[in-house]
Amino acid sequence: MKLLLFALCVVFAFGGLSAQTPAWQPSPGHTQVPIWPGAVPDAQPVAGPEVTTTSSGKDGLIAGRPVVGVFNVTRPTMTIYSPQGKNTGAAVVVFPGGGYQSLAIDFEGTEVCDWLTPKGITCVLLKYRVTDVGPYPKSGPYPESPMALEDAQRTVGLVRFHAAEWHIDPHKIGVLGFSSGGHLSAAISTHFAKRLYPAVDAADKESCRPDFAVPIYPGHLSLPAAEWDAKQGTKKFVVRHPANADRDLGLNPDVPVTSQTPPTFLLQAEDDHVDNVDDSLAYYIALKKAGVSVEMHLYAHGGHAFGLRRTEFPITGWPQLVETWLGTIGMIPK
Repeated sequence: MKLLLFALCVVFAFGGLSAQTPAWQPSPGHTQVPIWPGAVPDAQPVAGPEVTTTSSGKDGLIAGRPVVGVFNVTRPTMTIYSPQGKNTGAAVVVFPGGGYQSLAIDFEGTEVCDWLTPKGITCVLLKYRVTDVGPYPKSGPYPESPMALEDAQRTVGLVRFHAAEWHIDPHKIGVLGFSSGGHLSAAISTHFAKRLYPAVDAADKESCRPDFAVPIYPGHLSLPAAEWDAKQGTKKFVVRHPANADRDLGLNPDVPVTSQTPPTFLLQAEDDHVDNVDDSLAYYIALKKAGVSVEMHLYAHGGHAFGLRRTEFPITGWPQLVETWLGTIGMIPK
């Protein structure tokens, strides 16, 4: 059922493709930087070269505007968007969503940077690997596929390594992601003690622990979601959990929350029919039990995949809530 719902989401988000171009490129004045100097770890087959699509037609619009999607990413990159004017020293690594099958590179990517940089926050947009060829271990959630988490670990380490050069406070580097990118934000928040790959250079000696995390309408975080994921690949994973685990609000055991998990802001709509609100609830409960600072906002309406685009639903005013929260945890001035 979850796969069907996501498939329907993709149809509506990218329905009626009007334009198809080669590999995605950022706007003029910004340069993509490959995050791996050589071969990528745990490479997987891909259907073809990287392609960028732009939606058209009524069903392909979000908040009345087209959507840009990136597919077949095998060479991950990061693009740095520096603050305009003031600089708070804070930085956010952004993980677009797309079900680990594609990347919603505009409304869950570049538009985030358009919001953050005027606030004095450096934005680092990660174009992580999504290949979507056959069952796992294609691109997917960890541990079914390690690729996206490897890319996230590498990128946070690179940002911290270059902090002085990029005018970033190395103690104010956070992550923000949507949907599958929301899961990736939680994954790196709980898998930072050890890299999933052999160290490449000095950047991999830096900590890849985020100083804060913002999962927006995340998926793959509840126990039921984990059990569904575990059955999708060529290798069937066993989801080990206590016999008395809550069948609805138990946490995905592959997101091992501890007291070292960074402060977290969660947001989701109760009528999200792609990723159930139980994903946020399960993560919130686990964070509270571990003594982690967490703030959660749930709204009755809003659905899934709205990014930063304002609609008639109050949930789409969430960026102001994040700005306030960042001030309360000392990442930016109040």
